[in-house]
Amino acid sequence: MDDALLVVEGLRKSFAGVRAVDDVSFRVPAGKLVGVLGPNGAGKSTLFHLIAGHLRADAGRIVLGGTDITRLRPHQRAGLGIGLVFQNPRLFPGMTVLDNVMAGRHLHGHAGILSCALRLPRHWRDERAARRDAQVQLDELDLGGHAGEQVDGLPFGVARRVALARALGVADRLLLLDEPAAGLTGGERAALSRSIAKLRAPGRSILLVEHDVGFVAGIADTLLVLDRGAVLATGGVAEVLADPRVATAYSGVAA
Repeated sequence: MDDALLVVEGLRKSFAGVRAVDDVSFRVPAGKLVGVLGPNGAGKSTLFHLIAGHLRADAGRIVLGGTDITRLRPHQRAGLGIGLVFQNPRLFPGMTVLDNVMAGRHLHGHAGILSCALRLPRHWRDERAARRDAQVQLDELDLGGHAGEQVDGLPFGVARRVALARALGVADRLLLLDEPAAGLTGGERAALSRSIAKLRAPGRSILLVEHDVGFVAGIADTLLVLDRGAVLATGGVAEVLADPRVATAYSGVAA
């Protein structure tokens, strides 16, 4: 798989002697959506935070587009094109939807601190570009009609999609989603699924960490299943879901 954008090799992480991620290796091809599944306690969220840079791996390495990012801090990884969406949307209160999404474009600005402070022409050029790009991202996710609304009163499902739009301002290469369907109603889940499915792009891959098998299976290109921190199964969606070990891991009984 020479087209892999993200390569994870031998990743390990332990807490108080318990190995939460145990020698995990996999690849995310460029332009593809890989779903990470597993029952509660499988190590999915730990893996997410290792790739995002919020946790330091005990062993192994993480490579993005040929660059080893294993020891980089979260903001450095963001600068390389990794965007994140958490279970909690974490929007900026007191701001509009458009302003929240524009905030995700700050890494692409060219104006320095002086230009911003003095409101020089370069600052205004960056501002116009950020506003234009943010509106495009909102329209892409069917959120254009919410641009001027305050985020404080948004329905939870809409707020989750606004967080997704904001992450696109950073995620030029890799979008990491941590259980984005958690807490959503059926209609909200369907809207989010359609939004995520639209985000595949030749230069951007998506790693979707989720507990809900049905949600992931409907939009993923391939699946990676974790159990007790280790890789249980990986491959095409139909192939993985037909694996009796996966059914056993989720049900706790022999399939």
